[in-house]
Amino acid sequence: MELKRTVKFEADRDPEFARWISHTVGGERIRQCLQCGLCSGTCPLSLYMDYTPRRLMHLSREGFKEEVLSSSSIWLCTACYACMVECPKKINVTHLMYALKQRAIEEGFYPKRFPIPVMAQQFSRMVRRSGRITESWLIVRVFLRTAILRLLGMSKLGLRLFLAGRMNVRKERIERRQEMVALLDSVAATRKELAL
Repeated sequence: MELKRTVKFEADRDPEFARWISHTVGGERIRQCLQCGLCSGTCPLSLYMDYTPRRLMHLSREGFKEEVLSSSSIWLCTACYACMVECPKKINVTHLMYALKQRAIEEGFYPKRFPIPVMAQQFSRMVRRSGRITESWLIVRVFLRTAILRLLGMSKLGLRLFLAGRMNVRKERIERRQEMVALLDSVAATRKELAL
């Protein structure tokens, strides 16, 4: 894999992004990062990342928004928490990765046919519409947007699961969905206030 090696300029920085990351839940301690590299050394997937967790934390706190949000590293994080366990400054790297994923989705920086952000979007939409997800419909929606040929190749498995009663095709809903949507909206508003 080819690593990105580019010169960073002051003009490329986004001070608002740097402020946002340090005020995000989990980012309160990012300015205390020693750049020791323990997060990268313990990450089982850092070998496959374009930016290691250490480098990603540095770019984030310095405000290099485009590099951070377009990085494949945030999508490779498996939330194993190894980085957080080893960090001498107890920086919530995993929580920051979640926040970066969410911001990348909001701003459209993710790879369009990459399944992880597509699944996150579809999951959120299903929860808002019906209060819960129906796994079979979630799978279909993700594969229709990312790998339709693979979906067709898995149709036999899907049929066997359906016949065995392991796959529900009827969409599930909760009662009083409007209350849940109001709660989600309240959480989103609070999150935005905290970021300001």
